[in-house]
Amino acid sequence: MARRRQSTFEELIEVAALLPWWAAVLLAIVAYFVIHPFAEMPAPTATTTAEMGKALTTQIYRTLAMFGQYLVPTILLIGAAVSAVGRAKRKKLLATTVESASLTAVKSMTWQEFEMLVGEAFREQGFTVRETTAGADGGVDLELRKDGELFLVQCKHWRATKVGVTVVRELFGAMAAVGATGAYVVTSGVFTTEARQFADGRNITLVDSDSLQDLLGHARNSKKFHAGNEEPTLNLEPKQDRQRSISDAKEPPPCPICNSPMVKRIAQRGANVGNTFWGCAKYPKCRGTRNL
Repeated sequence: MARRRQSTFEELIEVAALLPWWAAVLLAIVAYFVIHPFAEMPAPTATTTAEMGKALTTQIYRTLAMFGQYLVPTILLIGAAVSAVGRAKRKKLLATTVESASLTAVKSMTWQEFEMLVGEAFREQGFTVRETTAGADGGVDLELRKDGELFLVQCKHWRATKVGVTVVRELFGAMAAVGATGAYVVTSGVFTTEARQFADGRNITLVDSDSLQDLLGHARNSKKFHAGNEEPTLNLEPKQDRQRSISDAKEPPPCPICNSPMVKRIAQRGANVGNTFWGCAKYPKCRGTRNL
């Protein structure tokens, strides 16, 4: 079922909600003090025909400012409230799901909650996340930005237990249309062989049920991980393919993010210190990794 069409007022609140709540509050205060002087302008008068046009323009600005001095801050403050409540809800959703240590909590979610969960997991990886209005019936659900690059995300709720190639093909088309660096398809189910074959080499990462648990678990440890300045080691490749495709490779595998050649690196800090792993040759511009 597609989402209903939003009003202009709702769209403005949604845009304001994309800001951190404190930034929206600050902008609301600034907006009032910027607009208020225009509302306090004296009513224009015109004694000649030549002055009528200027007086009419001034009156239009004055009228708009009289309403805008309250309307704009109100929209920003509502957006701040939505931002604060939404972020708290997403964090709680992620924490609850991670603590369950299984996909049971995911399967009981609505598709909206599933998108929120996936978005928060990527947000904890350092991505800026924007939820789109595509709806439950397809399209791009999330837009991720990091280091100036755009990534698209398509979420498939647990009812879609086996995601086929059509979903991946459509997402690849969306990537090409907007010039995205890469994309993710996230499901708590599995992917067909055809879907995996199509995604191979196209910089589309397929996150199945096993990899989804890895993503959520990694999000739980992300703050501790970033505090130690350790190079990322998250690998979303299907578990059954990792050992066979990586350890048996005679040539360096491609980076899962930018598809560039990878090089062997040794972790210098953190829990994996001394361990060898594949790291993207373009590091630190690209932080793609694979387990060795």
